[in-house]
Amino acid sequence: MPAPLLRRIVLCLAIASPAIAFRLTGFAPNPVIDLFVFGAAVVAASFMLAWAAEAAQKDISGALAIAILALIAVLPEYAVDLYYAFRSGSDVAYEQFAAANMTGSNRLLLGFGWPLVVFVALFVARRTAQARGEQGTSLTRVLTLPGSSRMDIGILAIVAILAFVIPVMGQIAMWFGFVLIAIFVGYLWKAGRAQGDGAEEEFVGTARHIAEMPTTRRRAAVISMFVVSAAIILTSAEPFATALVDSGSSLGIDSYFLVQWLAPLASEAPEFIIAVLFALRGMGAAAIGTLIASKINQWTLLVGSLPIAHFFGGGGTDLALDPRQVEEFVLTASQTVMGVAIIVALRFHRWSAVALVALFAVQFVVTDTTGRYVLSAIHIVIALVVLFLHRCDIMPTLAAPFRAPAPPHPRCDVEREARGSEEQVTKSVQ
Repeated sequence: MPAPLLRRIVLCLAIASPAIAFRLTGFAPNPVIDLFVFGAAVVAASFMLAWAAEAAQKDISGALAIAILALIAVLPEYAVDLYYAFRSGSDVAYEQFAAANMTGSNRLLLGFGWPLVVFVALFVARRTAQARGEQGTSLTRVLTLPGSSRMDIGILAIVAILAFVIPVMGQIAMWFGFVLIAIFVGYLWKAGRAQGDGAEEEFVGTARHIAEMPTTRRRAAVISMFVVSAAIILTSAEPFATALVDSGSSLGIDSYFLVQWLAPLASEAPEFIIAVLFALRGMGAAAIGTLIASKINQWTLLVGSLPIAHFFGGGGTDLALDPRQVEEFVLTASQTVMGVAIIVALRFHRWSAVALVALFAVQFVVTDTTGRYVLSAIHIVIALVVLFLHRCDIMPTLAAPFRAPAPPHPRCDVEREARGSEEQVTKSVQ
């Protein structure tokens, strides 16, 4: 095993070891200390999980690899969310937390993760253009996505529309959970049938050290990292989730706020770092593709699994939502619709990224019910305006998950021809 890889694995294990000791001995000195100990273990295990998942693409190529990578990357979030849902089956006080982590993580992913990748990718494109003596090129203002992204965007669009069923019902019904899980299964099947571009996968950072190992040793290392990191996450998820709630009470901080935002920061950090590393290598489209796949996973498999966990925890067949969670789902779904509208034309403009960050920041100032619904309405209005401007891309995007992309609409021919030269240059930069 390469020395840099070994050092990083040992460091992660060292960070996680106090949590293992706490869990084995039952030692729990203080909720705040528990929060940091078990939270650090989740972050360390998440890094190992992300490195292994990325390196696994060496043996699993194509769109399916991206989907599986995105699924594995959100496993820490699954562990925390499903614990809350399971616990809510026997303790009604935990119902308010069942979906809090998911809505926070989902909005963090789109409101912070997407723009971060775009800013980094456009910065790299600008530096590349300057090195080549090119000034004022659109590559420094717009990140162009490949045509293969249309299938993922189409599925995300469908799921974003279906997501409004949850606040309308005021619960996540068991039958609706199965619908979402079925969509996820169909997404994996579709991704497995998708054809890649034939390009050899590029690896960055720690994943590169793993990918360069001989086949047998590489696969053994990947499997071992999967098993060890999963064991750490499963061991730490319950005490970490409990410590989040208890720390809020002891510190006088809203426990819902900690569950919604602190836990996602821990679970999403490795994924954000990997996405930024891709963008720094000029692979901004691939980075955005991974984050899009993560949102699909969250809206389908994660949300669909919550009522199932609630049922096995001793609750009913439906997971009830209180008024606060209804507001959070409306806000999260409306933000997702706006995100889909921004990328439906396979172009991510830097000003769109600025708008996402700005509206994401506003939600921390607007904390009342009326404010959340007004912000949701702003998301929808922006989405409708952008969708009208890119109306020719709506039907091909919605059709992409079900069949091959439809032929370009006659009205769009001129616009697509204008984009053609830009996309060719973008591919050469990336």
